Amino acid sequence: MNTKLDVYLYGQVLGTHSFLLRDGFLRPDAYSEIREQYFLPGGETGTAATVLDSLGVSVRMDGTWIGTEVAPMLKAFYADKRVDFSPLRFIEDDPGVMDYVVIAGLVRSPMGRFQTLFSSGKRWWSVPREADIIGCKVAAIDPYFGDESLLAAELCRKHGIPYVTIDSPHDSQLHRHAAVNVVSKECTSEHNAGMAPEDVMARMMDNADGLTILTQGGGDMLYGRKGAALHRMKPFDVEVRSTLGAGDTFKAGCVYGLLHGMADDALVRFASACSAMAISRFPLPLHPPKLEEVRALIDMQKE
Repeated sequence: MNTKLDVYLYGQVLGTHSFLLRDGFLRPDAYSEIREQYFLPGGETGTAATVLDSLGVSVRMDGTWIGTEVAPMLKAFYADKRVDFSPLRFIEDDPGVMDYVVIAGLVRSPMGRFQTLFSSGKRWWSVPREADIIGCKVAAIDPYFGDESLLAAELCRKHGIPYVTIDSPHDSQLHRHAAVNVVSKECTSEHNAGMAPEDVMARMMDNADGLTILTQGGGDMLYGRKGAALHRMKPFDVEVRSTLGAGDTFKAGCVYGLLHGMADDALVRFASACSAMAISRFPLPLHPPKLEEVRALIDMQKE
């Protein structure tokens, strides 16, 4: 019988090679010293699973096919965590999806072969299964897998499971039916070029009943719902060690807030605190934010 878990996650799960540099970011024709390097689970869904486990939430995840180079690392990493990765498909004819990220404080540069993979015409991710979703209380769905992402959303709607998505445009089905859509500054510049953030939010809010959140790096977050006022909130001020995984951790914080019935202000504040904890440490998968740390940061801001 399928065990019922708190959260269902669908999307990118991969192996991330991360390199933290010692003396600033890469410069052309100049040597750079690596301070720390790791090979750990990554991707929007993989990182969210790690963070949610640290916050005390049980998770089932599906998405990217896992190849021979990624599989041993991923299985070992999640062996002692409340993360059910049994829906993932493990393949034997490919090393698996990986990315490579060079990091120096506020600056990072990811590298990979995603454009090649997406243009191949071949599917390299799983089809969501209804049995994996039934019984979960909240879901999160990455938008990158086309019809399969839409299927995950349809199955959630069928079973009354609210879901969080990310970077879904105002006219998309994922945005229209999401409980929460977290939109990054990079996404708005792609789909709403030349528009002011407030105008982007007005368009987003008009096209969905759920909560839309626009993150802007170190700038104010904007959030709101259809027919209601637009709200602003400053991000938490912390010393930045690495921004890798900040957005994925924010998504995980939204999932936690939705799971626990938080009001909009509290949900955005909680997600922002999670993200702040994430950027203050490296590597994130080995040091994910704990619930007591997030609460302590929120309490410090109130003082």
